[in-house]
Amino acid sequence: MTHDLKLSLVTALEAAASQAGLVLLSASTGSDCQNRPTSVFLFGLPTADGRAIRLELSQSFDFDKPELLPEMAAHLAEEAKRMRNPRPDCYVTLGGLPVSFGQFEWPFHRSVSGADTHVVHGQVDLADGAPHGLHAKIAASVTTTFAEIVPAMEQPYAETFVFNAVRKTVDMGQLEFIKSGNRQPVPVTTRYYSRWQKKFLFTETTDQERFEYLLRKVYWLSGVLGEGQPVWIADPRDAQYLNTTEAGLLRMAQNEAAEGLLALDGEFAVATPQLLSRAPAYQATLDAALNFTKPQFNESMRSGQGNM
Repeated sequence: MTHDLKLSLVTALEAAASQAGLVLLSASTGSDCQNRPTSVFLFGLPTADGRAIRLELSQSFDFDKPELLPEMAAHLAEEAKRMRNPRPDCYVTLGGLPVSFGQFEWPFHRSVSGADTHVVHGQVDLADGAPHGLHAKIAASVTTTFAEIVPAMEQPYAETFVFNAVRKTVDMGQLEFIKSGNRQPVPVTTRYYSRWQKKFLFTETTDQERFEYLLRKVYWLSGVLGEGQPVWIADPRDAQYLNTTEAGLLRMAQNEAAEGLLALDGEFAVATPQLLSRAPAYQATLDAALNFTKPQFNESMRSGQGNM
């Protein structure tokens, strides 16, 4: 731990982590993509299984404000449960793509293009277990108006809605998974927030859509990537993405367990042989969702038959 870190910040984070069931593994200084100083924290589970989550904050971040503590504590509590997943970095899109989030360069930085936005860079990889290297480098931009909604423009207060905006952008076919390429934009605007309801809104889903979503999640994250290990069903990040509640997700999972598709243990589930037998259907769904993200060309234009 370096002397440059605020002792009050380290102490407060250590206490919040302990309350969430995590231990503070290390605290150090770092730098963001514009070489500004940051504070970097690594947290792990008490079982010392080698997994760790990384939290990077602006060095000027003032954690002494009382309204910031509850959401920080909630973020760490969610991360403690997410870390029990075999692949805590992996999620599934509504369209059926398993993806992993990585290389995010927190905290936000101001756009260098002159736009009045906050930007964070990262990468989303197609995570179906195949060694194809398909990914999308992204630049998620948050408008200043949108930033006023958030308690602080820092990772623990923004990561959930940024990840969900990325998933929504994939669902709309506006992010292409390729082996190389430039960063692709992910606009995070007030269209994803209801000031009237005071909550984020990404996708309106039915019970049937949520039912299918959970099956795909457990198939990919437990059955394929997790080799039969349990995954967290009642993830608030998924609840926000699907515009439902954690209790609603558990209710869906209980229905699926009753049909023999999941084996449920509290808030965690594993794929059953019956669910794994649907592999061809889930692969076909993945292929269709991946194809939807690829640019579609008008063949008559390609052959020079159209008006240019």
